[in-house]
Amino acid sequence: MPEAVSPANPTASFDAEITAALGMRSVVLVGMMGAGKSTIGRRLSSRLRLPFMDADTEIEAAAGMSIPDIFENHGEPHFRDGEARVIARLLEGGPAVLATGGGAFMREETRHRILDKAVSIWLKADADTIMKRVKRRADRPLLQTADPTATVERLISEREPVYQHANITVWSRDAPHEKLTRSSSAVTCCNRWAPGSALCGPACEQRS
Repeated sequence: MPEAVSPANPTASFDAEITAALGMRSVVLVGMMGAGKSTIGRRLSSRLRLPFMDADTEIEAAAGMSIPDIFENHGEPHFRDGEARVIARLLEGGPAVLATGGGAFMREETRHRILDKAVSIWLKADADTIMKRVKRRADRPLLQTADPTATVERLISEREPVYQHANITVWSRDAPHEKLTRSSSAVTCCNRWAPGSALCGPACEQRS
């Protein structure tokens, strides 16, 4: 239960109202690799005073190996099966902020479970922004291709029509993380599970 906050701190009061309105629902961040789901998720969890969980980290703990090793040794279908089980378990664990992998929301059963049990936020990023953030990392199995930029553009084209089913969209651009966190926090209140906020601005789109 969040602590009582002073009326002199409207931001803390606002965040506490969001947490109360969420009830037993979690906030689930979806979107492409490099969109900032883990970074924004940690900051958002701090603001809302909810636990933060990273689905990829939980998958690695359950499997006893890294995600690249799972892909290499067992293939993507095996990974997606495990991912679905882990996310289902995490969503049953009470309210939290959960960052998911880029492909998690693409699986129908996982998507329906998230939409049923959580408020979903799509952190939307363009290909240039994503490549700036991931080009120095070698732990992205889906980018081990001859043309990573073309791969990212293809994945965006394939996935965005599905990501659009998320309850809320927040653009993830080259802005300070705290600004993106404030956008994610404010727009959560615009959702039907936390109504009454007038803070939903042009950076976000609300979905029913």
